[in-house]
Amino acid sequence: MTAELVRGQNHVLPQTRLEIRVSAGTPVVAGATLGDERGTVHGIEWIAHPGSPQLPGLDVSQQAAADHRLAVDLEALPTGVHRVTVLLALPVGVGGPVRFGAVPAPFVAVTGVDGTGIATFTLTDLDAESAVSALELYRRQDAWKVRAVGQGYAGGLAEMLADQGVTDAAALAATVQEAVARGLARAVAPPPPRTPEGDRVRHATGSADLRPTAPPPAPGTPGPPADPATTGATPATRPQGPSGPAHTTQPHSTQPHTAPGPAAAGTPTAGSSTGGPIDYVHPRRQHAAPPTPPPTAPPTQQPAQPVAGDATGWSMDERLYNQIWGMFEDLARAVAAHRSAVDFAESRMDQELDRALSDPRNRIGGAGDHAREAARAKRDELASRAREALDRDLDQLSAEAAVVEPALPAAYAGWGNPVWHTHRIPMEIPMALRIGDLHLPERTDLRIPLLVRLPLERGMWVDSGRTASEAAAAIEPDRLRGRAMETAVAHAARLLAVYPPGEFAVHVIDPAGSAAGLLAPLVDAGVLAGPPAAGPGGVASVLAHLTRRVDLVQMAVRGGAADSLPPDLDTGEQLLVVNDFPHGFDDRAVTQLRYLADEGPAVGVHLLMVADREEARAYGPVLDPLWRSLLRITPVADNHLADPWVGHAWTYEPLTIPQGSRVLEQVLAAVAAARRAAGR
Repeated sequence: MTAELVRGQNHVLPQTRLEIRVSAGTPVVAGATLGDERGTVHGIEWIAHPGSPQLPGLDVSQQAAADHRLAVDLEALPTGVHRVTVLLALPVGVGGPVRFGAVPAPFVAVTGVDGTGIATFTLTDLDAESAVSALELYRRQDAWKVRAVGQGYAGGLAEMLADQGVTDAAALAATVQEAVARGLARAVAPPPPRTPEGDRVRHATGSADLRPTAPPPAPGTPGPPADPATTGATPATRPQGPSGPAHTTQPHSTQPHTAPGPAAAGTPTAGSSTGGPIDYVHPRRQHAAPPTPPPTAPPTQQPAQPVAGDATGWSMDERLYNQIWGMFEDLARAVAAHRSAVDFAESRMDQELDRALSDPRNRIGGAGDHAREAARAKRDELASRAREALDRDLDQLSAEAAVVEPALPAAYAGWGNPVWHTHRIPMEIPMALRIGDLHLPERTDLRIPLLVRLPLERGMWVDSGRTASEAAAAIEPDRLRGRAMETAVAHAARLLAVYPPGEFAVHVIDPAGSAAGLLAPLVDAGVLAGPPAAGPGGVASVLAHLTRRVDLVQMAVRGGAADSLPPDLDTGEQLLVVNDFPHGFDDRAVTQLRYLADEGPAVGVHLLMVADREEARAYGPVLDPLWRSLLRITPVADNHLADPWVGHAWTYEPLTIPQGSRVLEQVLAAVAAARRAAGR
């Protein structure tokens, strides 16, 4: 029976391999410190945080998230450790809340690796605190217990670490927050939650009144299913909440799980019908990877066949969108379960070898050899069972991807999909746009479409530098810059093609005119807002025009006077394509560009930059916020993006136009024809 703790209460831990699950309702930093008998932390090597997420017997999340899973193996902790303190802190400098009093009360659950609840604690009565010691695991007379702490610190992470005896706590806290900021910059943003009525959440900005809105849902359409009140349902039948899989110890939570902890191979993992430690079922899917049939099941039982649109949603496009994100999360969690199981097998082998060889008599001779062989055989067995479980999940996802890909609408499809050859300019914007594919090394042929929400919530940066990856370094600089600009042109064309006529404008800054040939498809089709701007004067003119638009729309929205906007102001979405930054930019232009990156997305002005960060190194840290505000993509394959649940490094593959195809010209011609027909 799960114990519900209050502040100061303790509870005996019945086992030493645990998961600590955190649900905060908003992204938080989760970490842990190791202390001696007095609770003193003996150095940074006894602290697990996003910048250093693994210690012996302890594994924490690599990035800030609304939910976390921390893995703890009390038997594997370093000698001398008597206390493990779980820490939570709000990220600094990312635009989120700055005190726990402004967010839902964090909920912490201690479970076994099989999901069995041991103890829970809700951190109430927090106000100005921005960091909190949530709970501690401590050793008392050779037995481990958990105590609910709930001690908050208004001075943040630095004050909390200093209270535990950490020297130079302020510097360490700054290092942790910098690692968090980097992780958030490279993470793909997860889908927004659904509204209580079940309608999809549109881009929450002050200029929402200036944009077309989606039609309301059909009367009588059921809302999203509720979270389960009990556990044990299979992924195919378990009811899900609007934003994430159900917690086994917190039925009321609606947030998704994040980084899973180590799970022993052979124990129930993703897709298990017994509620294992890794539950990677996406909340908006009606079916996921089916569980393995039990031994007593009839031999004719077969897994459910995948179908396109197998998710909740008001339209087929929304169901496909949710299904793709479900596949994305399923793959992330399945691989996390496998990697954790393999890590556990290696750790278990090391522990068994240490115990067996601690006796000098066993270090030589037949006894030592037998111990080594037995430990390695056990490791190989556990790893093999973990791989079998992973292959089963990957096969199911591959079958689903083969069904989903041909059914995708143009906005979600690659350039090689025949849907683009019959594409018509829509009268309403889609939910999202595909900008590439993602895959993991466990199966490189299983590609997940990378979808970004529309309207864009952050700009994009096509990295034309050669130092970012081996693939980029193997290409000549001029060719790489050309491929980066080709990528930018293709993305601009896709955006133009999925917006209604006249509701999306593209501006181009090409200071030296070096991309004239690559911009020819956009120029020849007549779909640009004006000729590509060249020279310092052209750069200043375009930036001044867009900066003025941002200022006017912001003032109109804040003052509730959208009707007072000048009649010549284009209230449609604006995209600024910048080539060869920072060439042709003076200090004033750089400041305006940073302003557009920060303030533009909220009022419909977006950046698509083609730049080599090394060429802008003269600006130093001044441009760091600019790079972090943009989603970095590459013209060649590169493993730089992270998922929002586990934090795997995913290889990004840019979309390419088939050799010899004229699909780009056909699409742009359709955009131009639609504009003429609409009188735009």
